[in-house]
This record gives sequence, structure tokens and C-alpha cells, in this order.
Amino acid sequence: MRGMAAPSAPPRSTPPLGRDELREEHDRLARRVATRRSIDDVRRGAYASFLAVVTGGLAVKFAWDRWGFGPHRAPLHFKLPLLFLGALAAAVACGAYAAACLVRARRVMREEDRDFARLQELRAQLGIET
Repeated sequence: MRGMAAPSAPPRSTPPLGRDELREEHDRLARRVATRRSIDDVRRGAYASFLAVVTGGLAVKFAWDRWGFGPHRAPLHFKLPLLFLGALAAAVACGAYAAACLVRARRVMREEDRDFARLQELRAQLGIET
């Protein structure tokens, strides 16, 4: 999602809003923070991290079977190790996707935290919370 600017916080030097405008902003923010959208990205990142660990282990297993030492060592082949390379590529792809999901989740979490802080401020101004 490069190139898209994150929504910025309203400037602090805004003129004081009336009660109706504050209530409208409160309702808009309440709808926005009702669900934590960042949790979906964390879930995707966790699943991709798990897959990266599994495919990384599979790549290590294929590498050990091909180049490892021991009494049952297979004869050295001079063909491309396709299974190893495929498992390694899958592990790297899953790891990159997991990292991207977790970075995106952290960015969205910061926005959600900022919106929630503003919502609490509005609730205090409106007298909804004491």
C-alpha cells in the first residue's frame, strides 16, 4: 500500500467546535474504533509466520537429506536441488508476507490508538464519561 498517505490527525489549532459537531465527531470515531481492523493483519502475519517456520524446517530437512552426513548418505547428485529450492522459496515468501502483515498491523494499531485517545477526549468533553 505504498504511495497512500495515512490519515493525519486533525490540527490542534482548530477553533472550538460546538456540541453538535463534537457529538458528530464522537459518533464517527465510535463507529471507526468499534472493530480493531489491525487484528486481521496480526492473524494473517501469525499464520504466515507459522508457515514460514514449517517450510523453513522442510527446507532444512531437504538440505540435510542432500548434503548431510551420516551412515545412510545418498550419493551426491549434480542436479538442481528442486525440493530444497522450492521449500526455501516458500519459506522466504511466507516470511516476507508475515513481516509485511505485521508492519501494516502496527501502523493500523497506531491509528486506532490515536482515534481511541481522541474518542476518550471527546467523551470527557461531552460529559459522557466521568
